[in-house]
Amino acid sequence: MDPNLLYWKSQGQSLFSRLQIWVNLLDPTHLLSSDAEIQEAHSLLGDGENLNIKDGQAMTLSLSSVHADSGAVLPLVFRPAAFLPISAPVVVASFLPHSSVKPALFWQFLLQSYTAGFNYANRNSSSEKSKTTSLKQLLLIAGAVSYATCAGALPQIVINRLGVRSTPIQTFFRSIFPIPLSAALAVFNVLIVRSEEAETGIQVFDSNGNPVGFSKAAGEKAVRETALSRAALFGTTAAVPSLLVQLLKRTRLFQKNSLLAAPLRHISVAFVLGLMIPVSFSLFPPLGTIKKENVEEQLQAAADGRQLYYHRGL
Repeated sequence: MDPNLLYWKSQGQSLFSRLQIWVNLLDPTHLLSSDAEIQEAHSLLGDGENLNIKDGQAMTLSLSSVHADSGAVLPLVFRPAAFLPISAPVVVASFLPHSSVKPALFWQFLLQSYTAGFNYANRNSSSEKSKTTSLKQLLLIAGAVSYATCAGALPQIVINRLGVRSTPIQTFFRSIFPIPLSAALAVFNVLIVRSEEAETGIQVFDSNGNPVGFSKAAGEKAVRETALSRAALFGTTAAVPSLLVQLLKRTRLFQKNSLLAAPLRHISVAFVLGLMIPVSFSLFPPLGTIKKENVEEQLQAAADGRQLYYHRGL
């Protein structure tokens, strides 16, 4: 088992401990380290059997930059610490009340493309098939991005094509409908991009960290948990600013200064996204568990305890 996974097993089993770890790992200064420094930090942690957590800086650098299955350094833009700096302006722009369909499609395309790339780079790649990108997987990712882009721009498409002028209806499509839509598209993106894990199975380990085999049930559970965490991230990011703006519009200050609503919405979207990223990453442990009776029969015989462990991905 990779040193990163051993660390999560020993230190990250409670929600609060995971949240503390993620707040530290999401520091953008980790992006300044070179690949050579990251590889050296990862090698200092041990060989996967004896974990050395005394070097906190090496541990942090490894957790924030190294893939737990392959041991390879993650691409710079798809590391956890890069998620907020890159996604924040795109998310804010995608929630803007656009005047036409083209800018809505453009920002949705950027958002869906980046999240698809992030989901794929941080997937579980333990099976032999998932170590290389197949043509089928590329087509699935391209199809998922295309569909999600059109679906994400649906509120603007409806307003423009139907010529909606009613304020209550515009409020519904700009402020209320994007909440469930954002959560649903986040789930859809994860399910399609990481569908191979459920099809081929992912590596599971016993309580001692020894590989037992590959489980499709564990793959389904890993993808489902990640999809739920993304739904919480983007659904909350869409919901809180919209509700906040609608409430503040009733106050005297905002009734006299209606122009304050737009900058408040943009700032609150970025702020809520920044708060929800470590929370959503912490909802489920990176080293997940699955009960022995829920995996395939051939794996049940090899398991030495009541549960098996798997790398959930991110």
